[in-house]
Amino acid sequence: MMTDSQVLGGVRIWTLLPTVLSLCLAFTLPTGNCRPQRMRSNAEIAQEVAGYTDVAKRIIELAVYGKAQNRSYDKLAAFTDTVGSRVSGSDSLERAIKYMYDALRRDGLDNVHLEPVKVPHWVRGEESAVMLPRNHTLPILGLGSSVGTPEGGIEAEVLVVASFEELQKRAAEAKGKMVLYNEPYVSYGDTVQYRAFGATEAAKLGALASLVRSVTPFSISSPHTGWQDYQDGVPRIPSACVTIEDAEMMARMSHLGHKIVVRLSMAAKTLPDADSFNTVAEIRGSEHPEQVVLISGHLDSWDVGQGAMDDGGGAVISWEALSLLRDLGLRPRRTVRAVLWTAEEQGGVGAAQYYQLHKVNISNFDLVMESDLGTFRPLGIQFTGSQKARAIMREVMKLLEPINATVLEEHGEGTDINQWMEAGVPGASLHTVDSKYFWFHHSNGDTMTVQDPMEMNLCSAVWATVAYVIADLEEMLPR
Repeated sequence: MMTDSQVLGGVRIWTLLPTVLSLCLAFTLPTGNCRPQRMRSNAEIAQEVAGYTDVAKRIIELAVYGKAQNRSYDKLAAFTDTVGSRVSGSDSLERAIKYMYDALRRDGLDNVHLEPVKVPHWVRGEESAVMLPRNHTLPILGLGSSVGTPEGGIEAEVLVVASFEELQKRAAEAKGKMVLYNEPYVSYGDTVQYRAFGATEAAKLGALASLVRSVTPFSISSPHTGWQDYQDGVPRIPSACVTIEDAEMMARMSHLGHKIVVRLSMAAKTLPDADSFNTVAEIRGSEHPEQVVLISGHLDSWDVGQGAMDDGGGAVISWEALSLLRDLGLRPRRTVRAVLWTAEEQGGVGAAQYYQLHKVNISNFDLVMESDLGTFRPLGIQFTGSQKARAIMREVMKLLEPINATVLEEHGEGTDINQWMEAGVPGASLHTVDSKYFWFHHSNGDTMTVQDPMEMNLCSAVWATVAYVIADLEEMLPR
């Protein structure tokens, strides 16, 4: 029976418990103490961040000028030269994961482990294309998830269009043809739709196959591959990318009234989903190890080139950031966790499964970071988060003034971290001088020759500095 002492102003205490508990939770996050936390002023936060000036200088000194100089480049070269390209579901990707797992363990990092995932397994097989009657060989790359041609290939007249709108206007001409999209490159985001949906749109009109001008602003007769999507209920037809040079040539010939015929042969096929892993390593937090700053890049690549730029560099600087903190004996309050994703190229498959597994602890994720637009000369960070969090990040970026990487842009990017950002977790991506990124993207040109050791030093310094400081601040980033 409840006594009078258990009644306050006529209200029984048990009726107040939900309110008391909710207030306690509101005051405890993210510190874990059930007491009100005073809202700190911007000046106080700026003073706290400025206290990391010497630490930032030590990280920069080690990464750019000290014994770790060129180490990230050397790590990447050893990895990509040994393993090569690493497409989802392949034996080479599994060798890459084992290579990286062993290397992280040898590096003495914390909690190195593999988290199992299921990934798509598409196989390119032999492929060729010839333009007739000239007998001109067309360099091609079949698009990921494409079906193959029937045995003996397909030989068909080519219908050249510059857009989906033009295809619809000429819909009556498409049946029984091979549609070639000679779409002008505007930006990757605008132009990639032809690679992603070109086969489906052509198939709706009865086309036998689709060819897509490679999604790149520059070419030296280099086709670029990438993932493409079929639509349920629409016939699945073969789809491949051709070079800018050949797409423009066929467009000119078509304009002059020449009949263009292409013989296309593709042995592409999709196998059952394969077993794979996300690869994880950490510098464990000293006070709040359950709270996490996540840094990342994806370990898989396409099956051409070496995958050095996309995204070997992003994966390696995430590894190197942990190595730099270890070398300097820096153990922040929170855990800095590097995740090397698998099957990003197929739409962030490994990352989506990681999110489903770990979202139960979403309140403990302080900041998620991904590098997937090249490790060229860094300008700073792109960031998604609250205005209060942005103000803190702006102060953190000032610590990178010695290497002129202080820019804080809008909108963190990254297929692998999008779900976290959509759920309200602050997110950041590496912002570099990436004007040539799409020259090499998804092509045989993505090799170590694209990489520059000094630029990778700078990227590693940015990645390590931002991750460490955010992980060591007195409070988590506000949402």
